[in-house]
Amino acid sequence: MEEKKIENIGKINIADDVVASIAGIAAIEVDGVARLTGGISKEVVSKLGKKKLAKGVEVSIVDGNVEADVSVELEYGNNIAKVSKEVQAKVKQSIENMTGLNVTVVNVVVSGIKLD
Repeated sequence: MEEKKIENIGKINIADDVVASIAGIAAIEVDGVARLTGGISKEVVSKLGKKKLAKGVEVSIVDGNVEADVSVELEYGNNIAKVSKEVQAKVKQSIENMTGLNVTVVNVVVSGIKLD
């Protein structure tokens, strides 16, 4: 198989909001997460078509390394540590797969429990 070399024809910049949206989508997809603290629930996501998912997520990108803070409300009855670790793993995997950036930190803040 012949390997083709691709020339560097320019720079690719990914906005912080794009990375934050990826993190928000990933977090809300984890079972046990009711919503992002910024007010985005699974029901709202389905109605909005996954727009404005950066609420409840803060990212910092320095030299291709991403640090993300994700604030979530969990559904009552779930193991907080287990769901939080799943959020960390899903956010890391999604950002790295979609952007090629290295995720060094994913902090999860559980800011509430949904009782219904």
